[in-house]
Amino acid sequence: MTSLAIIGAGAAGCFAAASLREMMPGGLSIHIYEAGRKPLAKVAVTGGGHCNLTNTFQGVESLEKVYPRGFRAMKRALAAFSHDDTCRWFRERGVALKELRNGCIFPVSMDAMQIVRVLLHGVGDIPIHTGKRLTSVQACGSGGFTLRFSDGSEAGHHLVLLTIGGTRSMPGLPEGITLVPPCPSLFSLKVEDPSLRSLMGTVASDATVGIAGTRFRAGGELLVTDWGVSGPAILRLSSYAARHLSQSKYSGNLVINWISKTYEEAAEAVSSLSASRLTTSTAPEGLSRRLWTHILSRAGVRADIRNRELGAKSVRSIANALVSDTYAIAGRAPFRDEFVTAGGVGLDCIDTSTFQARAVPGLFFAGEALDIDAVTGGFNLQAAWSTARSAANGILKKL
Repeated sequence: MTSLAIIGAGAAGCFAAASLREMMPGGLSIHIYEAGRKPLAKVAVTGGGHCNLTNTFQGVESLEKVYPRGFRAMKRALAAFSHDDTCRWFRERGVALKELRNGCIFPVSMDAMQIVRVLLHGVGDIPIHTGKRLTSVQACGSGGFTLRFSDGSEAGHHLVLLTIGGTRSMPGLPEGITLVPPCPSLFSLKVEDPSLRSLMGTVASDATVGIAGTRFRAGGELLVTDWGVSGPAILRLSSYAARHLSQSKYSGNLVINWISKTYEEAAEAVSSLSASRLTTSTAPEGLSRRLWTHILSRAGVRADIRNRELGAKSVRSIANALVSDTYAIAGRAPFRDEFVTAGGVGLDCIDTSTFQARAVPGLFFAGEALDIDAVTGGFNLQAAWSTARSAANGILKKL
């Protein structure tokens, strides 16, 4: 019987195992090796413990907008196993799903452990060996592979599927596998400006953010925190600009357009404010009074005047503060490791119809081990499901 080693008991590894068990029951000996103490630990806490399984992809005009790295590979993977297939697979196993804003799809239970249980049920009696951190994969001259682990043990298998997730250091791999240096993605930004941080808890519902001197831009909700800025807009920006920010050592200038409008539109909105009211009491639509007062301060406008007293110069200053408010970036958010890593196994050495290494027959890859990552919203888990199913199909084809 042919034996397969799946390295990593995360979303991609367990889904590949469950898929293979369904498609070829009893015809393949599978072993899963996991570095951690228990399988699916990351899935259990993803989405704040609610598990954003996938996305409807409605309104996604280009896959490059949601997969900054690997969108061409994802086009093939999604053709093999789409977001609709994901929803169908989980519904058939008793998971009721619901759609939230921005097309995000969650279990109705909002309990990630339900997803963990379904995946483990799919894995069934396939053994999961925990505490097994892979240090190298060596191709044998006679065919097959020797796996070496950090505890000194070894294992031999005919086929290997590597699904170790985002990691700062890859195990030793056979020649012919190219690696793209890893770097963090999907993180909040640290801003030390005390006037901004004093707005902790303030939300701008429709902001656009960018990095000065670059073309990196992202839009959506922005949250001011006690360390800087977060929210979907910042997370998307960090995804698009992951490599640029890493190379610049997380410095530069963050430009915030608080209302996602042009300068001309902002100036018109300010000019149309009720003339008889205090400037601080007439915030444009979508801005809290607290944030509006901050913007007026940034523009150098007194808080005790009425809108009729605003001159042309003040209107220009306020419009500029609304659409191009700039703060120095002082690093990444300090409180936890990233859940997504850009980089990994380069897609140039992978056949993305099967996710098998071109130069190493029998060695497959799926999930975050690949140089594929996405913006927030369920797209990263969809990449895990799609690439894992494609790799499972490739393994069956190999057999």
